[in-house]
Amino acid sequence: MSAHAGAHATAYPEGTAAAAGLACCHVCRKLAPATLHECPLCGSALHLRKADSIQRTVALVITASLLYIPANVLPIMTTNQLGRPEDSTILGGVVLLIHHGSYPIAAVIFIASVLVPLGKLFAISWLAWTVARGHTTSRQQRTRMYRVTELVGKWSMTDVFVVAILVALIQLGGLLSIQAGAAAIAFGGVVIVTMLAAESFDSRLIWDRLADDAEDAREDVREEAGEDAGAEEEYR
Repeated sequence: MSAHAGAHATAYPEGTAAAAGLACCHVCRKLAPATLHECPLCGSALHLRKADSIQRTVALVITASLLYIPANVLPIMTTNQLGRPEDSTILGGVVLLIHHGSYPIAAVIFIASVLVPLGKLFAISWLAWTVARGHTTSRQQRTRMYRVTELVGKWSMTDVFVVAILVALIQLGGLLSIQAGAAAIAFGGVVIVTMLAAESFDSRLIWDRLADDAEDAREDVREEAGEDAGAEEEYR
């Protein structure tokens, strides 16, 4: 099936580019006929909607959720002081910072490394679920949630950046050295996979049922008007 045929197979909201058979390039944002397979400006693949968007998003969210477990359970770095290694996890580091009175730093680490990844996983999962279930409420709020989720995801790498700096700077031979742990790799994977999940989700799917909803609303109004007219006729 061609892209143009697919445009007619799906009821897109009236007045949109998709309803007119036009597709927007995801690279250069040029608007071109959906019958073209490539963007006439940059040569990228041209399509009305991302293929298998929901399926790929759910698969990436599951992968990120699995990586999130070792990212918080395994040590994110190992400190070797005078031959005595000591492992530190993300939450263990937050507790240690609180114990030493560094509350602002502990809050930044906790928010960026714990709350933000969890919130992003929840937000993407909820968006994919509402689109798959055909929910029609709060479209603007869901679109805003997607934009915020896509924006804040890249700022979850605080712990990885800190560990990388410490490993590079603190290498004092047998006195003190710091090595990155397995959790740093897992946590980096969580951030990257969630960014890919947000990228694979097509936010335009939130609005695709708008035309059907408007038609259903008009049909309900016609039915109610017919019932009122019938009741008035019986009354007479």
